[in-house]
This record gives sequence, structure tokens and C-alpha cells, in this order.
Amino acid sequence: MTARLVVLVSGSGTNLQALLDACADPAYGAEVVAVGADRDGILGLERAERAGVATFVRRVADFESREAWDAALTEAVASYAPDVVVLAGFMKLVGPAFLASFGGRTVNTHPALSPSFPGMHGPADALAYGVKVTGCTLFVVDAGVDTGAIIAQTAVPVEDDDTAETLHERIKTAERAMLVEAVGRMAREGVVVEGRRVRFGH
Repeated sequence: MTARLVVLVSGSGTNLQALLDACADPAYGAEVVAVGADRDGILGLERAERAGVATFVRRVADFESREAWDAALTEAVASYAPDVVVLAGFMKLVGPAFLASFGGRTVNTHPALSPSFPGMHGPADALAYGVKVTGCTLFVVDAGVDTGAIIAQTAVPVEDDDTAETLHERIKTAERAMLVEAVGRMAREGVVVEGRRVRFGH
């Protein structure tokens, strides 16, 4: 049974590409059935089209309220009947309607070891704080910002000569590998979320 993935993107789609590449192997156990975005003309949509994957765009500006946008996004995603929704560089917070439909099976990555350094500047914040190890986190999306139950984490050492940019690039490399491995395991094995704890399996 192949798991159906809907991937939401806002930019270049490097994590999406990693998933598309992984899904090319039948043993991976998942396929990307659609890619959605909150803006037009981005590389992430081009990657999907090149791979022959359906795409859709729901821009916040096209709706009278954030709630209306959230409902429209939820409806678009639901039409592809996903088993797992992956936010891959999706720069909008999904709302209550979305979480009511896909809570517990929507995942996102964060470029730090949660709960440290939440928000938009994880690598720079880690560098400024002087930590020796940071990394990336895959979590179940909830109503907070980077607060959901943790599925997987990968540590990335901070080098003495790192800038925020060089550190972020190494984190992104680790993040892609972590995302591909964990989503594959979710597809093949399933996940159980019990409070803050997540384990693979049924």
C-alpha cells in the first residue's frame, strides 16, 4: 500500500525534490500525488510539473480572510486524499480548519533542535547563542509555531568559522536526509503520537 503525500511549498522546493527522488523507488512506500503553494511562479511548482505531479496554488491575498484561505487550502489538499501532508519550506501557518482535517499527519521541519531556537532565524539564533551543536527537527504540526510533537531530529555541529549562512546550508543538507528517511518510515510503518512522544509503527 503506497502512502499518498501532498507537499506544500513556498520557494525553491529542495526538500520537495528530495522526496520526489526518493518516491521514484517503489521500495520507499510513498508517492507525491500533489504539490500546493501559497504563491505563483516558484521553482517548487516547476519541480512538481517536471515530475508530472498535479499542482495547485492558494494565495492568501485572493481570499477575504485568513480563515477563508485556510478553508480553501484544506479543501484543495483534501481533494487528493493524502495520508501525510508535508510542509516543505511552506511559509504560512495552517489554521484550525486545516488542523481539524489533517492534524496528526501533517509534518514540518525546523532548522534547529526543538524546543531551542523556534521561529524564522533558528541557525542565526543558535550561532549567536554560542551553542556547539544545533541541527534540525521534524515535527507534527499543531497550532503553535514549531511546537508540535517531535518525530525525528538530527544533530549538526557548529564550526568555529561558521556564519549563519554556512551553518544553515549544512543544516539544510541534514534536514533533507532526515525528512526523506522519516517520511518513508511514516509511509511504510505508520506513526503513533502519544502526548509529546512519537514512535514509528502502528
